[in-house]
Amino acid sequence: MRLSMGTELRQVQKQVLSPTMIQRMEILQLPVMALQQRIEQEMNENPLLEVTEETETAEVDVGEDLDEPEAVNDQEEELVVEDNSDNASDFERLLELNREVPDHFDEPPRKSANQLDEEASRRHDTMANAIERPTSLNDFLLSQLGELRIDEACFRMCMRIISALDADDGGRLNSSLEDLLPADASPEELALAERALEIVQSLEPQGIAARDLRECLLLQLTETMPFYDEVKALVSDHLDDLHHNRMPLIKKKTGFSLSRIQNAKEQLKRLNPKPAAAWMDNVVPTVTPDVVVERRDDGSYRIILEDTFIPQLRISNYYRERLSSGTATPEEVEYIRKKVNAAQWLIDSVKQRRQTLTRVAQAIVDHQTNYLENGPDFIEPLRMQQIADKVGVHVTTVSRAVDDKWLETPRGILPLRQFFVGGSQNDDGEDVAWDRIRIKLQELVDNENKQKPYSDDDLVKQLKQHGMNVARRTVTKYRQKMGIPSSRQRRDWTNN
Repeated sequence: MRLSMGTELRQVQKQVLSPTMIQRMEILQLPVMALQQRIEQEMNENPLLEVTEETETAEVDVGEDLDEPEAVNDQEEELVVEDNSDNASDFERLLELNREVPDHFDEPPRKSANQLDEEASRRHDTMANAIERPTSLNDFLLSQLGELRIDEACFRMCMRIISALDADDGGRLNSSLEDLLPADASPEELALAERALEIVQSLEPQGIAARDLRECLLLQLTETMPFYDEVKALVSDHLDDLHHNRMPLIKKKTGFSLSRIQNAKEQLKRLNPKPAAAWMDNVVPTVTPDVVVERRDDGSYRIILEDTFIPQLRISNYYRERLSSGTATPEEVEYIRKKVNAAQWLIDSVKQRRQTLTRVAQAIVDHQTNYLENGPDFIEPLRMQQIADKVGVHVTTVSRAVDDKWLETPRGILPLRQFFVGGSQNDDGEDVAWDRIRIKLQELVDNENKQKPYSDDDLVKQLKQHGMNVARRTVTKYRQKMGIPSSRQRRDWTNN
């Protein structure tokens, strides 16, 4: 270790991102609906931004080089107000941008009727598509509790138990009764809590307020159900054996035949381990595609950016005229200087996002044409570095471009990241995507003989016969991730 004090001259090379580059990366990473919200926020904070009446529909040329600066005309030239000059040329250029508009008024620009109609339509769609929240689990249980005739102390204890239920865990009571009582609770208070729990557990849905899976299933059993005795025995003493498919061991311990055990198992499958699942927070968010892929007449695919939600921006004509009039105070000039630069940065960032996302998506689609044509079995291995090399950008740019973006294809709306998959080589030296291996693995398991299911070693051999060289540990990992049980758990004992 070196400890010293003094002045040292050192030459270090490091990369510093400019504010413009940081903003462009942030804008690139936003999905289309988030970008729309970001633009609306910027327009609320920056009065120099306004929406153009006409919508640009020109397609992006995916053959352009991203490393080259984008060609712009005089109207799109970056506007920068400097402190050390009178900015006469900039102000003059601002004025020239709006010569076609004959009249200006000394007031901020008003929104057109079309813009007002668009905003009203968006608000209407948002309200129409809002998901109606169902009655909460607590309200549902309390409404039933209110119909029962119970004393006030028991009612309050029932309410305390209901408030402790975990709706996200299927209505399970994950707290002990002792935790719901004071530390110095008397035996009478504990007995009251036990009685209150029985009352709550008698409410709908069946199995509510159970403290574990075994109790949840037992609460749902009725003596009139088929194979009641067998099901009750399985739930009470053999849940772990059932999970590991130890049917001969259950037969030995209970004396039940394998057919009776199998019938009881089928009845057990009809019970609900999460009775409050309807109240779980499982709302699926609405997906809006950022990119649409269309098939051309020659069989190829082209990318169209879905940006109809994104308004076309420009710098306000009112402030151009305000600056050119020479009546602006130094404070106004300073304010406008900041807002002009911020507005120009946003406009350029949105344009850059459009160009980059289009080129990246087109490169992905060109590589995965077989997948679009023939389905998941034909997906090709693809790494982000390959797309970055093809498009001519850094790999992190590709990562941001595809992050949380969706592609509308003839096979449905798919996340762009789904097209990036690893791979392995087959016997012919060709790359095989991991997704194809997983599909084949599921097919082998579905079609196996359940009396003699494939072990992981057998699955390795079967995959090799289909030209897929995969290690045993890889098969085990994929099987577990796909939720496929082991060969012992998949075995059918009914004919033994």
